[in-house]
Amino acid sequence: MLRFVARRTLSALLILLIISAITFLLFYVAPRDPARAACGKLCTPQTLALVRHNLGIADPLPVQYWHWLTGVFAGRDYAGLGHCPAPCLGYSFTNHEPVLGLITDRFPTTLSLALGSTVVFVVFGVGTGMIAAVEQGRALDKIASSASLVGSSLQIYIVGVVAMYYLSDQWGLLPRPSDAVGLTQDPLTWFKGLLLPWLVLAIIFTANYTRMTRSQLVESLAEDYVRTARAKGMSRPTVFFRHAWRGAMGPVVTILGLDIGYLLGGAIITEETFGLHGIGALSIKAVRDNDLPLLLGVVLVAATAIVIANIVVDAVYALIDPRVRLA
Repeated sequence: MLRFVARRTLSALLILLIISAITFLLFYVAPRDPARAACGKLCTPQTLALVRHNLGIADPLPVQYWHWLTGVFAGRDYAGLGHCPAPCLGYSFTNHEPVLGLITDRFPTTLSLALGSTVVFVVFGVGTGMIAAVEQGRALDKIASSASLVGSSLQIYIVGVVAMYYLSDQWGLLPRPSDAVGLTQDPLTWFKGLLLPWLVLAIIFTANYTRMTRSQLVESLAEDYVRTARAKGMSRPTVFFRHAWRGAMGPVVTILGLDIGYLLGGAIITEETFGLHGIGALSIKAVRDNDLPLLLGVVLVAATAIVIANIVVDAVYALIDPRVRLA
């Protein structure tokens, strides 16, 4: 198992290196003047000259990338701006501080949103899918399938606005979303401030997990090894959870890893809809301010989140199905 995880980790590091190189090329080759783009909208001639010097525009592109990559592992000095400690993802000339500092300030909100909503939609989505599979063809199955079809058709920016208007403003059942208080400061206020976004995200994602879980379980329950287990006289819960459920969870875990990576990379629409100050909202700000280093850092952090989530998925997949460890 350790060798399996080690191989996946090494391949993930290689993937991240390739992603960083491609992203760097896209951001620093596509613009005709990358220094002007990195300087932001409010850029004076003096600041532009300083940005050109710090980015090393006069150097060949591979040398520029090497300096950036070295800064990730060893830090980097910016003339007139100070030292950017490792891991240095660049310097935001618009905000006048290292990119990583801006991202880490916003990451707790994104992490809270991602993990909290994941717990809600996994519990309800997988649970509903299991009930629908057991009650295949009956009333509960039809209700769950119809509800999941409706839920998967909804959009966050519509459901979120409607939910805030009625549940918060009109009826006062839930407080308006807020990330002003962290988990360590006041857990109850933190929970209340993120409850509505969790529920709205759960409506969207639960539908997908209900359909996926149901379809995989229905297929798994029809397999020969499950029928053999029944013929041997095993109890219904044993057959369901030890054999059918375990065999059906592989694709669900794969989808879960991708969704968690997406949420950790910044749920842009969700954060913008509810006014949360996470990585997604930070990326929108970077686009509006034309802050190229910050946008590059956000993209790399999002890619890292997705790659790490996939490593975790591979490890869980290997625990569920030992045959995967041979791959």
